[in-house]
Amino acid sequence: MRRIKVSFNSPVILTFTIICLISLALGEVTEGKTTEMFFSVYRSSLASPVTYVRFAGHVFGHAGWDHFLGNIMLILVVGPLLEEKYGSSNMIFIILSTALVTGIVNFVFFPHIRLLGASGVVFALILLSSFTSIKEGSIPLTFILVAVIYIGEQIYAGLFIQSNVSNLTHILGGLVGAGLGYVMNKHKMNRY
Repeated sequence: MRRIKVSFNSPVILTFTIICLISLALGEVTEGKTTEMFFSVYRSSLASPVTYVRFAGHVFGHAGWDHFLGNIMLILVVGPLLEEKYGSSNMIFIILSTALVTGIVNFVFFPHIRLLGASGVVFALILLSSFTSIKEGSIPLTFILVAVIYIGEQIYAGLFIQSNVSNLTHILGGLVGAGLGYVMNKHKMNRY
């Protein structure tokens, strides 16, 4: 009888998930104090070192279990396939780039809105995934459809639906994923 091993198949995605889970648990235990202090971004003093932690740390924070599960389920479905294709270091770069772009934009343009959650990362991974079958001189139809549906829906929701969802974060995350997907695939094609 063969033993089945459990493998840590996607170290970046699994570590990201674990950090998000720990930050959510800390937020629950501290009644949101750690979430506000480290895992959400909002206008604060640039003299405070924690402000810079928040620029990236906000992607680990979540407002509750539903928010966490909604983001993490998509990340766990799409992320491991992308990490296998692009490598762990590129996944770290994509997540960090998305976090910094969305965090800094929120800090600068929305000073009274607190942003937290991994939805920007989710959108980056979704748009990045549509680039997996790119060939030189062509744009995958799947990318066009995903971009139109996801980005279009976010623009519509941002203009016509009142909610606590940061549609701009979703759009920016999607643009980061699409841009990095294009660059990484173009670089890969130029090596062959």
